Amino acid sequence: QVQPVESGGGLVQPGGSLRLSCVTSGIIFSIAPMAWYRQAPGKQRELVASIVSGGSTYYADSVKGRFTISRDNAKNTVYLQMNSLKPEDTAVYYCKGSDTRMDYWGKGTLVTVPS
Repeated sequence: QVQPVESGGGLVQPGGSLRLSCVTSGIIFSIAPMAWYRQAPGKQRELVASIVSGGSTYYADSVKGRFTISRDNAKNTVYLQMNSLKPEDTAVYYCKGSDTRMDYWGKGTLVTVPS
């Protein structure tokens, strides 16, 4: 069974940093597109960043220059380095992995940046 597992969330003061990790087993990780999404209270889930097997990345405008997505294929892990955090970054962050059949979602990790 494919199950991404996120970790690294927590409470951080504005301007601080966190690094999220997501380990995914059960797929050929090295070729799998991976992504981070987030969902704030009362809002729809939104794409934050993505990375494909070749290393190309995408970032939402709201996080460009502050967040960095990366992957370690040897560890089946994708990371999200989050710097200069703002209260509006408060959300549950979800990892998504994909193969030719479907998308696989983790259960999420909560990031809280108090105002």
